[in-house]
Amino acid sequence: MAEDTKFLLLSLLLSSSSSLCFGSEQDIQCLRSVQQSVIDPLGILKSSWNFGYATNGYICSFTGVECWHGYENKVLSLRLDNLGLEGPFPQGLQNCTSLNILDLSYNNFSGPIPSGIAQQIPYVTSLILSYNNFSSEIPESMANLAYLNTFNLQHNQLRGQIPERFSMLGRLTSSNVAGNLLSGPIPTFAQDFSPLYFAGNRDLCGAPLDECPRSQRWRLIPIRLRRINEESSIGAVVGFVLGFVVAFYFHLLCRERILPCVFRT
Repeated sequence: MAEDTKFLLLSLLLSSSSSLCFGSEQDIQCLRSVQQSVIDPLGILKSSWNFGYATNGYICSFTGVECWHGYENKVLSLRLDNLGLEGPFPQGLQNCTSLNILDLSYNNFSGPIPSGIAQQIPYVTSLILSYNNFSSEIPESMANLAYLNTFNLQHNQLRGQIPERFSMLGRLTSSNVAGNLLSGPIPTFAQDFSPLYFAGNRDLCGAPLDECPRSQRWRLIPIRLRRINEESSIGAVVGFVLGFVVAFYFHLLCRERILPCVFRT
């Protein structure tokens, strides 16, 4: 009986050790999705990312892939810079469950940065998308990347304003949006950053760049002004209704008490 117990415990231990060595199937699926969703004209990912030989930590030898430990399939960082990759923002990154660094710089990625990027890479501390052709606006959901220390979006085709909610990124130590098509006031989070990180955006203004014209300062708080206007409108309506009720009450009071006295006189 004792021997059977020892054998069972040994089996469980070996099983647990094997699971740790082979790591996360989700992370493997993440890399499969990335490989399938990008255009790879030079065939670098196609030749390097070979999923046919599942050994301990085998994905850690893939080009651009760094693992937390060499003996488990747990992706720490994806450094896919300067590989000639094309297409939209890669898919499947939400399955890289412990991704800490994402570098897609110096490629030819295009289209929008996903609006749900914070759900795809929630634990990223460094996001580098520079020197691509990403377009549209900077998604406001980037403000939900609570662990973000640095982001680099320079030299893309991004337009619109830098989201004011970026002021919520308390860990942020560096941000670079130079060489885009951005406009409007820079949020207060960037006051201590180098002006070079915001240069090359013709209509961008405010610290650390030149002061905004008076006409643009009001753009900083459009939502607040809209709320104030809405609240003022509501207050005016409520005041009108209350005034009408009070006037009607006094009208009835006069009819019941004052008019009879006048007739007696």
